[in-house]
Amino acid sequence: QVQLVESGGGLVQAGGSLRLSCAASGSSFQINAMGWYRQAPGKQRELVATISRSGSTNYADPAKVRFTISRDYAKNTVYLQMNSLKPEDTAVYYCRLINVRGKEYWGQGTQITVSQ
Repeated sequence: QVQLVESGGGLVQAGGSLRLSCAASGSSFQINAMGWYRQAPGKQRELVATISRSGSTNYADPAKVRFTISRDYAKNTVYLQMNSLKPEDTAVYYCRLINVRGKEYWGQGTQITVSQ
């Protein structure tokens, strides 16, 4: 079993920055990919960014210029650096891990609120 613990969310003014962290722990596992998703009120959960085992990254269009995903392999941790935040970035942000067998795990989510 894998546990994902997210941290770094909170309230920030528009134009500010936040850095999310997601640490994976549990019984032995091999990570294939990790990523961040978000869900705004009344909307479906959507992709923000992913990073593969090889380090390849993929971003949704709203995140391409302002957000950066990175990974610390030794710590089994993925980060999301978010700059120039906008009110429309307000959402619950979830961490996702896919192991080499294709099984996925989700974190509990962390709230980000961007005020005007």
